[in-house]
Amino acid sequence: MKKELTVDDFIKGIPKAELHIHIEGSFEPELMFKIAERNKARTRFKSVEEVREAYKFCNLQDFLDIYYEGAGILTGEEDFYELTTAYLEKAASQNVLHSEIFFDPQTHTGRGIGFSTVIDGIHGAVTDAGGKFGISTRLIMCFLRDLGESSAMKTLEEALPYRDRITAVGLDSAEVGNPPSKFREVFARAREAGFLAVAHAGEEGPAQYVREALQLLKVSRIDHGNRCIEDDELTEELVRRRIPLTVCPLSNLRLKVVNRLEDHPLRRMLERGLLVTVNSDDPAYFGGYINENYSAITRALNLTAEDVYKLAKNSFEASFLNEGEKAEMSARVDEYKNS
Repeated sequence: MKKELTVDDFIKGIPKAELHIHIEGSFEPELMFKIAERNKARTRFKSVEEVREAYKFCNLQDFLDIYYEGAGILTGEEDFYELTTAYLEKAASQNVLHSEIFFDPQTHTGRGIGFSTVIDGIHGAVTDAGGKFGISTRLIMCFLRDLGESSAMKTLEEALPYRDRITAVGLDSAEVGNPPSKFREVFARAREAGFLAVAHAGEEGPAQYVREALQLLKVSRIDHGNRCIEDDELTEELVRRRIPLTVCPLSNLRLKVVNRLEDHPLRRMLERGLLVTVNSDDPAYFGGYINENYSAITRALNLTAEDVYKLAKNSFEASFLNEGEKAEMSARVDEYKNS
């Protein structure tokens, strides 16, 4: 570590990638009120403070309820552009060089918003982001697992004309009772169309969901994956295949996946040789963007600057950048560490 820096300062300055961020989950109350006023949208909240109070949820379903309520304010292309731009500006300020952004079209198309409105707004923002903020991006379209496979298949068909804008498909929302096996056919169709695949698994659901995502959905990356280490054989497979895990510490704490960050499995994951990364998930709702997640888990688990360096290196290895881009950005991590 640079001799003059604390670990927190080292975290703030080190280049990193973010691979698990739901764009709808970056909807800060101030922007929510601005857009609601512009759209003349009704909301039960009378102030930013009321919104923040509502963020004191106890579980995944309570979070999803407020999450979807906020997302319901987004109606026009300009809204999605502003939301995405605000996140990218924040990420770049925290030395994120590359971000792979989840978006949930069903959250919007299900209330009558056109797929094109959603993708055009988000894509416009990420297209502008390189010049504005010096950050590269990829988009990952997620299926809402609680809506079932037929709805996911319809969404996939809507996405095909925009294949050049979307790198991968994913699977998110309420996990328990909605195993990856329910979505085998839509993921097979997505792979045929040239999409890469990821899936939320092993957050609230069991290690078996991680296994299903690997075997049945053929994913390249597991989102969350906390519970994989309950299964030694599965853990060994993940290590052997270098399957990345996109871990989200503050999310896990707020949703009671862990009762204390000191109980978080990230250190054990690193010790087992898993390709683990740190991410913010839904930062507006969970109390922190990527640097806050790095800092919180570092303090809780007494991680070192060398651990932080490893996590930053992992973030680029785990990304969907090409090998040349990975090497270039990884070299910037080394340069920062050694300067």
